[in-house]
Order: sequence, then structure tokens, then C-alpha cells
Amino acid sequence: MLVTRSPHQASALADGLRAAGMEPVLVPTIEIVPPKSFASLDAVVSSLASFEWLVFTSANAVEVFASRVSRETAMPKIAAIGPATKRALEQAGLVVELMPEVAVAESLAEVLRPGVRGKRVAIVRAEAARDVLVSRLEEAGAAVQVGVAYRNVVPADSVERLREFDVEGWPDAVTFTSASTARNLVALLDEAGVLLPESVKRVSIGPVTSLAMLELGIPPHAEAKEAGIAALVAAVAEILA
Repeated sequence: MLVTRSPHQASALADGLRAAGMEPVLVPTIEIVPPKSFASLDAVVSSLASFEWLVFTSANAVEVFASRVSRETAMPKIAAIGPATKRALEQAGLVVELMPEVAVAESLAEVLRPGVRGKRVAIVRAEAARDVLVSRLEEAGAAVQVGVAYRNVVPADSVERLREFDVEGWPDAVTFTSASTARNLVALLDEAGVLLPESVKRVSIGPVTSLAMLELGIPPHAEAKEAGIAALVAAVAEILA
């Protein structure tokens, strides 16, 4: 199984695949690095008392936020986009009051929209994230402030590994855990001068990732029933069975 997650996030998926009797091959298409500036995040941290909601769109955002705020700081109400983000918040000692049933920005916006008119909302996220959450909350009358916690970059070392697959043989399937992993894999394949064989089953973690794959011309053969590692592993096992 080709795993495209960033190196520090890949272990949980790799462990899940091994437990299901599969061999993970790690070729990251994303590397998580600090933002060009922490100014926007620090601005959020310094004015937490002024927000009605503090919203996290990834576990990575939680990790960086927690490293820059005191544990004694009083928090506004906290919302998480999905189970992995919720777990990261709980591990950081923070209480999650709201989480949508489907782990996508559109669903998070819908559950937040009631009652945000005239309120301030802080969103902690990646530098180049989709703006759908910001725009929909602003349409509902919220004053939204974004704190940038990290950047996603393309790891150049993965290019040579993809070329090796063209010689040694490709894995049976490839997992996509975000729209960025899909976009970056296509960019890396282009740079390596190789094509992803149709025989390699493409498995998506959720609808936003699947839509990005479809737009890139690599539609998924399977999609996890919910946005999580266990469901993704199950989807891989099912499509290969």
C-alpha cells in the first residue's frame, strides 16, 4: 500500500495497514513545516477571551496551537472538524463542544452558523486551506479571524522513489488522506515523468478528497465510510478483496 501522508502522521495509517495484513510503503506527498510567520496565530492566542468559538480544522493545527498557549489560559467554546482533530484536542486537555457528523468544512460551517451573527470566531488551520469555512461563517454574520499554524509543502525526495516504482513495480493501492495529498502526488508524478498505473487502486479518506481526485483525473476506486484511519484501512481491504 502506498501511503502518501506526511512522515510524522503516517505511522497510525501504516500500523493499521500492517494489522490488516498489508505492507505500507511510505512515499510522502506532503511535508508539514512552520508557516512563514506565526503572527496570525499569536494574534488569536493573545485575544482568546474575545472569541465565541475557537475552531480547529486538523490535528496538526491543534498540535501547533497547544505549543504556543499556556494550559492555564481560559478558552472559548471549541469546535473540531472531525474525530482525529477531536482526539488531538482532548489529548491537549481541551474540551470539544461541537463536531459535525461529516468531517468536512461544509458540515462544520453548517453546525456553527446558528448563533454566530455578531460573534467573533477564530479558525486555526493550515496556510493554504480552503476558504469555504471562513466565507460561510462570514455570510452568517460572524467576524472571522484566521490563525495560520503550519504549511504543507511537497517533499522533493519522493520524486526518485516514484521513478523506482516504474522499474521495480507499483504497490497494489494508494491511499489519499486529503485533497493536498492528491494534488501533490499528481505534481510529483509529473516531475518524475511517470504515470500512476490504472491497476493501482486509489482509495480516498472522504468526500472532499474524492472530489479533488476526480478534478485531477484520478477518481477514487473506493472511499472510506467515514473520515478516519480505521475506515480508510477497511476501504483498502475491501477494494483489494
